[in-house]
Amino acid sequence: MSIEFGWWNKDADGRKYQVNAVVHGGNIEWTRHQGHHTPWEEHVPNDEDRERLIYEAEKRVPRRLISQKQFEEIKRLSENIGAGGLSGRRFRSSPEF
Repeated sequence: MSIEFGWWNKDADGRKYQVNAVVHGGNIEWTRHQGHHTPWEEHVPNDEDRERLIYEAEKRVPRRLISQKQFEEIKRLSENIGAGGLSGRRFRSSPEF
């Protein structure tokens, strides 16, 4: 089961960008983009992003959108360093001709 979380942040220049964290298969995939017409790119999360992910997941437990077991797994995975792996159909590399 894939669980998706998203929120908006501001960079050092004060520009907003959207952060997306997808939890799937024992991995968290962090991506970001700025504006509607920009592609999603890899995002290396900082401590605030990891805290925000736990906060967003914690809000979903009482509403039974995720289980306590899933929440504990997200807390464990959020301690990992890096952007996570990119996998799946969206991120297939194009064949070289």
